[in-house]
Order: sequence, then C-alpha cells, then structure tokens
Amino acid sequence: MVQRGCRRACSGKGEAMIRISQLKLPVTHTEEQLKEKLARELRIPVGQIRHYEIRKRSGDARKEEIKYVYQIDVETAQEKKILGRNRHSNITAVQKNEYHFPQPGTLALKERPVVIGSGPAGLFCGFMLAKHGYRPLILERGDEADIRKQKVDHFWKTGELDTKSNVQFGEGGAGTFSDGKLNTLVKDPAGRNREVLRIFVEAGAPSSILYDQKPHLGTDLLIRILRNMRSQIMDMGGEFRFRSQMTDFHVENGRVVSLEINGKETIPAEVVILAIGHSARDTFALLQERSLLLQPKAFAVGVRIEHPQEMITRSQYGTHPPKVLGAANYKVTHKLDNGRGVYSFCMCPGGFIVPAASGPEQVVVNGMSPSNRGSRWSNSGMVVEVQPEDLINGEWRVENEELAAQRNEQLLALNPSLNNSQLSTLNSQLLPLYFQEEQERQCWLQGGRRQTAPAQRMQDFTRKKLSYDLPESSYSPGLISSPLHFWMPEFISKRLSLGFQQFGRYSHGFLTNEAVMIGVETRTSSPVRIVRDKETLQHTTVRGLFPCGEGAGYAGGIVSAGVDGERCAEAVANYFNR
Repeated sequence: MVQRGCRRACSGKGEAMIRISQLKLPVTHTEEQLKEKLARELRIPVGQIRHYEIRKRSGDARKEEIKYVYQIDVETAQEKKILGRNRHSNITAVQKNEYHFPQPGTLALKERPVVIGSGPAGLFCGFMLAKHGYRPLILERGDEADIRKQKVDHFWKTGELDTKSNVQFGEGGAGTFSDGKLNTLVKDPAGRNREVLRIFVEAGAPSSILYDQKPHLGTDLLIRILRNMRSQIMDMGGEFRFRSQMTDFHVENGRVVSLEINGKETIPAEVVILAIGHSARDTFALLQERSLLLQPKAFAVGVRIEHPQEMITRSQYGTHPPKVLGAANYKVTHKLDNGRGVYSFCMCPGGFIVPAASGPEQVVVNGMSPSNRGSRWSNSGMVVEVQPEDLINGEWRVENEELAAQRNEQLLALNPSLNNSQLSTLNSQLLPLYFQEEQERQCWLQGGRRQTAPAQRMQDFTRKKLSYDLPESSYSPGLISSPLHFWMPEFISKRLSLGFQQFGRYSHGFLTNEAVMIGVETRTSSPVRIVRDKETLQHTTVRGLFPCGEGAGYAGGIVSAGVDGERCAEAVANYFNR
C-alpha cells in the first residue's frame, strides 16, 4: 500500500547532544575508565552523564603504546552550560539524525514488487519494502544460506560445482563467503549507512559494528544473520523463492509487465528491482540482447597475496601487541605514471583463500575469514585498475576466434537481423566481461584444468623468476607453481610488479618470498553498468525496472550495496506516489 508522502528519505532530528572527538584510551581500558575520561573531558561528575553512544572507534598504532581513538555522543542535563565553558574543537554540539523511509500510503498495487537477487542490495531493498507494507517477492537463483553453504563446502572439497548455487550465487550474494567487511566510503547525510548496520545488529550482529572503524562479521556470523533477516522479511509479508532465476522479461509500451522464471513460468510484475550481483553474466547478456542500455565501466583484476598473519601483525603493531587488537590488517595503494591505480582490495586478516568460480572451466580466487579471524594466514586482493579503453585501444585482444564466433552466434540466434557493425558494438559493451572470463579460463588451464590454482612467490614475480617451490597455503585445493609474470596480460603483470616494488619501499617486509601470489582475482566489481535515471533510479528506457546494487554498477561492498537497496526501495515508494 502506498500514499503520497515524503519524496525522499529524510533524516529526522532528535535531541541535541555533545560530541567528543579524538578521545584516546589504552586498548585495554574498562567501561568505567571510559566514563571517567568522558567526565574529565566535559568537566562534570560521572553521575551527570545520562547516556553516551560510541559513534566511531579506531586504533592508533603510531606510538609505542597502542590506543583506541573515540568519537562519542553524550547526553547530560546541562548541554548548553557545558558547551559554553568547553570551547574546544573536539567538543561540539550535534543533532542526532535518524533515517526515515517515505511515508507508506493507501493506493493498492496491482502486483507486488519483485526483487531479483538476495545479495545485500536485494535483501535490504526487500527488507525496507516489507517493513512498510509492500509485501515484496524476492527471487534468488541459488539456495538459501544453509543449503548454499553445503553446496559450497562440497565444491571446495571435490571441485564439483553447482552453477546455480555457489560462492557467487545464493542467499546473501558474493559477500556471504567473504570477510564480511562493513566499512564504506559512502557519505551518509540521510543515515542510510547506519540503518544498514542497525538492521544487521537486530538480526544478530555484534553492536560493535555500529562504531568500529573497520567493522566485520565473518562468514560464520553472516549465515545466521541472513537466516534471521529472511525470517523478519517473511514475518512482515515478504516472500522468498529460491532456485528461481529470471530468464527473461517482457516490456509493453516502455513498461515492464512480466518476468519469465527458470525458462518456463511467467509471473506478472509492474515493478522489478534488478539486484543481480556482479557475476550474473548470463543476465547481463540477456539485458544486452533485449537492447537495454549497458555501459562498460572501470573494474579491477589481479591476484590474491597471502602472507603469514604473524608477519603482518608484527609489521603493524610491533613485537608484542595486546591480544584485544586481534589480527592486524593493512591497506596499500599506488598510482602509476599512466594514472592507473594498483591497490589492495578486500583484505582478510586471519583468513583463507578459497575457490570462487560460478561456471565451468574457471579458476577464480577470493578471500574470506571467520568472525574470530583466527587463521595463520592473511590475504588480500592485489589488483590493477582497468579502464574500458585499456581493452578497446588494443592492450588486450580476445585471441580465441572460436569463442568470439560462439558469442556472435548466440547474439544472432536471438536477433538474426544484426549486422557485423551491430555485433561489434554489442560485443564492445561486454568486452570487460569477456576479459574477466578469459583470465579465469587461462587460470584454469594453468592450474591443470581443475581448481588447483597457479601461484608464484611474490619476489620471484617481480624478478620474472619461476618459483621452484611454494610456501604452505590456506588454499585447500592446492597450488601449482606457475610463471604468472609470463602468461598474464603484460599490462596487468607489469602494473602489478611496479606496485609491489613501490609497496616494498614504504612497507618494510611486505615484498618478500614468504608471500605467495595466487591467481586470479577478477570478481572485484561489475565490469558493466546498467544505466538508470539519477532521480527516479529506473532504467532510462524501461519504466518500473530499477537496476540496483553492485551488479548494476552502483555499489562496491556489503554496506554500499545495502544502502543502494534502501535507495531503490525509496524510489519504488515514490514511483507509486506519482
């Protein structure tokens, strides 16, 4: 049900509070010591603190004694008086903002909204729609989280892949089998970021994710959280259908009217949220075949780097760090002379490297970690920024003519009237996707046509030397020594090598043969963007179709995808308020 209301999500302003920034305490401090510190900073008795809320917590390891740095909001009986006598830049007044969804209303929908995909974008879109009375139907090609985990475990042990339910597809999306990192660079004036975190906490996540600088959940917690969120959505009137893939859609007079499910069932639909994830290559091809506007976009390709965790922790925290700090992480980035970036991505302290293929003849690697980050290894994606022009201008060519002919044949089967020029244009739209596929296939070939991953010691790679042996690794299918510097595209391997050498200069011990490169890391983000209107969030040519999340090219992680899901839910509400 909908009614005319707020056209956008808005932030409601609550009571005035005092915000204290840059408050430092030893990492071993107690809650009582924190309250005493707050009172001293405000120059009031501890008893005058009615309530406090930690907004941010980060670590400061620049000095011998490692400390936590806090930003905290405090409620007292005398905010104005206290602010008047504490004229310090670290003590300020602040209005507590709360997220508000557009007002639900009274007009009946002909059909319930349909959400395609149950990754973070689809899940949070569905949650908001269900919460406000829209009763969404959520379609997911893969399995629910518990069954999906069984399928994934089986793949990791045997190499037998379920192409519908795997590390990329199924409840929770690709983020389910990851570190579960929740940090984001998305600005949050409307409170959407915090709302995503708050919903996670309600579903069983630890409350510390609301304020930790680099919050994370871990795969073991995510499975339970997903189960709880699904129950919440269903309790609010939503419905889930697993093993239900959208295989086609129908448009009349520029408006979506129905969906085809699993190639045999047709359901009516007047609103479709397309939250398909970055690995739904068959759906990207379908959209292209149906002449929906797609744009190639920047993406990243590289490898997983694995170090002993003890080495990283010593480098970051010193020889004897407090146990409360846990496994240390890192972030490195470098801009090359050509303007392209080389950087770490999805760093997993105390984690594992795992196979992450979604189709046959693929070796794809990804990093994950449990909530305790207790593994002996750390890993991170080390990737190179790739722009569409890097491929279009000739730095890479699809050399497999047979494969290119197959793609043309598939396009012509759906639209026999396409000429050579049109085929070329269509193929260029998905060129980044074809590039990803080719690297994954090469990795599969180099790994012996199974999930064994090609690998090379890090320093050997920069010196263009074959690694005659490899260190022990968390990658369970096993590694095979391979000259990555030789068979990877030169513009990728050269950029990686230059980046590694730079990282080694300013991070002592990072560039070492104790670290191993494992290929390939390709599923960093969607290589294409499904174009949508900036205001309505609908596709520019099809009304009622809302591209959403990371797969559509509008997010880059769990929280940002969840935020885009919230935005699309708001857009759906406003669509019916027109």
